[in-house]
Amino acid sequence: MWRPLARRASLYRRTAAPRLRPAIEHLQVPHHETATLPLLSIESASRLSLFSRTSHFHQNPRFFSSSSAENHEDLTSEPIISEGNEITNGFDSGTMNEFHENSKPDDSIFDDAISNLEVDKCFGEILDGSVDLDENLDAVAIEDENLEQVKTNDPEMVERLLSLLQSSGTVNGSLESNLEEMDLVLVEDFMLKVLETPYIPGENLIGFFRWVLKKPEFKLSTVVLDALVSAICIENRKRDAYALWDLINEVGEKEKGVVSTESLNTLVAEFSRLGKGKVAFDVFNKFEEFGCHINADTYYFTIEALCRRSFYSWASSVCEKMLNADKLPDIDRVGKIISFFCKGGMTKDAHLVYLYAKDKKIYPPKSSINFLITSLSRIERTGKEINKELDMETVSLALEMLNDYSVEDRKYAIKPFSSVIKKLCWIEDVDRAKKLLLEMIDSGPPPGNEIFNCVINGLTKNGDMGEALNMMKLMEKRGLKPDVYTYSVIMSGYTRDGEMEEACKIFDEAKKKHSILSPITYHTLIRGFCKLEQYDKAVSLLGEMKEHGVQPNHDEYNKLIKSLCLKALDWETAEKLEEEMRADGLILNGRTRALINAVKELKEGVSTEIPAPA
Repeated sequence: MWRPLARRASLYRRTAAPRLRPAIEHLQVPHHETATLPLLSIESASRLSLFSRTSHFHQNPRFFSSSSAENHEDLTSEPIISEGNEITNGFDSGTMNEFHENSKPDDSIFDDAISNLEVDKCFGEILDGSVDLDENLDAVAIEDENLEQVKTNDPEMVERLLSLLQSSGTVNGSLESNLEEMDLVLVEDFMLKVLETPYIPGENLIGFFRWVLKKPEFKLSTVVLDALVSAICIENRKRDAYALWDLINEVGEKEKGVVSTESLNTLVAEFSRLGKGKVAFDVFNKFEEFGCHINADTYYFTIEALCRRSFYSWASSVCEKMLNADKLPDIDRVGKIISFFCKGGMTKDAHLVYLYAKDKKIYPPKSSINFLITSLSRIERTGKEINKELDMETVSLALEMLNDYSVEDRKYAIKPFSSVIKKLCWIEDVDRAKKLLLEMIDSGPPPGNEIFNCVINGLTKNGDMGEALNMMKLMEKRGLKPDVYTYSVIMSGYTRDGEMEEACKIFDEAKKKHSILSPITYHTLIRGFCKLEQYDKAVSLLGEMKEHGVQPNHDEYNKLIKSLCLKALDWETAEKLEEEMRADGLILNGRTRALINAVKELKEGVSTEIPAPA
C-alpha cells in the first residue's frame, strides 16, 4: 500500500499549498481566541494551516483506536512528520520551534492538532474543497490498485495451450478438460494470436473456439470470427469446412451482425474448391438471414460452385439476381461465368451476361467471346431430330456478335466466323452464309478452304451448280487450291441431277490437279452410273481406282454387286468382282453371296426350260 500513499502525498504537495495560501490572506481569527493564539504572520499562518491540514489528513479512523490515550502513546513513539519529510514541503525546524513556543510544552504534535480542531474547522469552512481533494486522492489510489490487478496470460501457459492445440490424438483426456485447467484471459488479441498460429488442425481450432464461446467473459467479434474462417479454409478439408459451417450457423442465429460478408464469401469459395455446390448454395441463401451484404464476389463464387457440379438451373437463378442487383464482377470473372454457362449448354444465359456487360462497357476476354459464338453456333438437337427453329435463333445471336469485333480482332477470329457459316449452311440458310463469306473477303478474317467448301456444299444441295462453280473459281482467284473434297462436292451435285457428263468433266479436272483421289470421288461417279444403269462404266471406274492407287473397300464392292444382281441380273460380273475381293483380302458377306447364287440359279433355270432351236 506504500505506493498509493506516496502518490497521495505527492499529489497533496502539488495541489494543497496553492489552494491554501489565498484563503489564509482573508483569514480572521475570532477575538475570544486571541488570548491563547498569538498573532501570526501570513507566512507562519500558512505554515500552521499546512501543518494543521496535514494533521487533519492523518486523522483517519483506520489508523487510530477508540482510546485517545492509546493513540497518544502509540503514535508519539514514532513522529508522523520527521525532519526533512517531503509532506512539509520545506517545513524547517525553525518554524516548528516557533510554533511550539506558543503551545503547551508537554503536548505532542497530535495534541496540538487536537487543540486546534476549531481552527481547522474554521480553515475548513474557508478552504472548501479540501475534503474533495482527499476523495479524489482515494479514487486515484483505487484506480492504481485496479490497474495493477489486471490479469494477463502467462507466457508459459500460452505456449502450453499452443502445443496442446497443435497436437493430434496424443493428449490425455478431452480438449475441453485440458482447457478448463488453464487460467486463460480470453481477450481479442490473445484469440487472434491463437488463430493465426500455424500447424493447428482445423478440428482443434473449432473445438477450442466452441469452448471459448461458452465462457461468459468472452465477447465474440467479427475480427475474431473472420480469423477463424481464414484459418480453417486454408487447409481445404471437407470435414473441417462442414464443421465450420455448422458453427457459423449457430453464431449467426444467436448473435446478429457478427458474421461478415467476407467470412461467408470465403466459405462459399471453399465449398466451390471442394466441389460441394449444394452447400455453397445453402451458404448463399443465408446471407440475408445473417444480415450480410451480397457483393459481386458472392455471386461469382456461388455461380462457380454450382456450375462445377452441373447445377446450371440454380446457377441461372443466381445469375439473374446478380444482373438485377447490378453486381457484375471484374472482366476476367465475367468471362469465366460466360464460359461456365457455355459448357453447360446455357448459351442464352451466357449471351445475356455478355449483353449486360456490354451495356456496362465491360468487355470480357476474347477467348470467352469466341467460345460463346462457337457455342451459339453449335447444332441443337431435340432427341434425334434437329431443332432448326432453335438453331435459327441461336445462330442469329452469334451473327450479331460478329459485328462487335474490331478491325484488328477480326483478323484472328477465323474460328467464330467459320462456326457461324457452318451452322448457316446446316440450317440451309446458304444466302446468309454466302453473304458472310464475302464480308470476310472484304474485311477479314480471310476465309480458307473449309469455309469455301462449306458454302459450295450448301449451294450444290440447293441445286445452284453455277454459283458453286463461281465459288470454286473465286477460291482459285484468291490463291487457294480446290481440294479433292471441293471437286467431290461439285460432282455430287451433278450426279444428283443426273448430269453425268458434267460430273465426268469435273472428275477429269480433279485428276489433273491431284494425283491421288479419295474413294468418295469414285464412289460418287459409280453411284451416278448405277443410278442410270450404266453398270459397265461403273465397273470400269472400279478398275481405274486400283490403277490410281485407290483401293476399293468392302462397301464399294458390296453395293456394286447388289446393283448388278438386283437391277441387271448380271451374276457373272458379280462373281468376278467377288473373286477380285478375295484376291485383295476382302470377304463378301453371306447375304450378298447368297444373292449372287440366287440370281445364278434363276438365270440357269430359265435357260434350261427354253428348248433348243431345231
